Amino acid sequence: MERKENYLRAVRFERPDYIPIVFCINDACWQAYSQEFLVEMQLTHPLLFPGYVPPDLPFTPQFARVARKDHPYTDSFGCRWETTTDGITGTVVGHPLADWNDFPAYRFPDPAICDGLEPIDWAAIRQQIAATPDDLHMAGLRHGHTFLQLCDIRGYENLILDMMDNEPRLWKLIEGLEAFNREIVRRWLDCGVDVMSYAEDLGMQIGPMLTPEHFQTYIKPSYQRLIALAKEKGVPVHMHSDGDIRTLADDLLDGGVEILNLQDLVNGIDWIKDHLTGHVCIDLDVDRQRITRFGTPEDIHALIREEVTKLGSPQGGLTMIYGLYPGIPLENVKALMDAFEAYMGYYD
Repeated sequence: MERKENYLRAVRFERPDYIPIVFCINDACWQAYSQEFLVEMQLTHPLLFPGYVPPDLPFTPQFARVARKDHPYTDSFGCRWETTTDGITGTVVGHPLADWNDFPAYRFPDPAICDGLEPIDWAAIRQQIAATPDDLHMAGLRHGHTFLQLCDIRGYENLILDMMDNEPRLWKLIEGLEAFNREIVRRWLDCGVDVMSYAEDLGMQIGPMLTPEHFQTYIKPSYQRLIALAKEKGVPVHMHSDGDIRTLADDLLDGGVEILNLQDLVNGIDWIKDHLTGHVCIDLDVDRQRITRFGTPEDIHALIREEVTKLGSPQGGLTMIYGLYPGIPLENVKALMDAFEAYMGYYD
């Protein structure tokens, strides 16, 4: 079964051949690890990296504009980004509307030429998708499209106080931001994507970054209107959020999310099993803080087996993703890839 069909079957609970797994190697890893090691790992794990063609070494990736050390970047919203490590997405340190007095002159970006973070060529994207109909095309709003974008524009503390005060200008800011996001979603749908993604971190180590009441009042209505555009086209909706989102999960799913990407240990494997399995396709974001960083290869195999056993089903409803960042021991990188390949066909 081709990867695209297998993925869509997993999403639709239509008995995929195997659990779809994405193993992402962050660009910073090419400076932190032996490049020969990274290439070898990908070549020796063809189930995770089918058709992998290694780059010429030494390899220097093209870092995103928001992930370039010593090169502060101001995006099209006017937010200033800085990072200390090439490849690691930075932090917004300059907020264009830290002072509401600047609001009358504020202008939103043009969705015809940028996605909010980077310039974008819609015609080229449309041609590329049309030329590769057998590939799975998942795309959508930039990471941090609504709540985090408001934080970046106003500053986190200012935004939370705005919500507490029911600041009237906040509603106008949300309205303008949603109009920009709506046009981005529309353009991706017109390009013919297979899955629409709405990625935004909402959680902390314990609990969300805003109260459920504030989420329901200020953020959820925008989410639902943006998601409705994909639902009207019959395009599956993928929602991502890092952190503890247990108190927001019902509200996230309420708008018609079919694939929910959430972190495993911070939310709890058993909680995910009890509250989400069978109701939504779980796109499980595998631990990067505890076991894969400080555990043994044996611990890693036990973790992946537990997650597949508790959350997987021959019917589908489970996909997995792991993001490799500097700091994971080499033996654990190999153990992760070995475990994923060992258990991705667990229900064959």
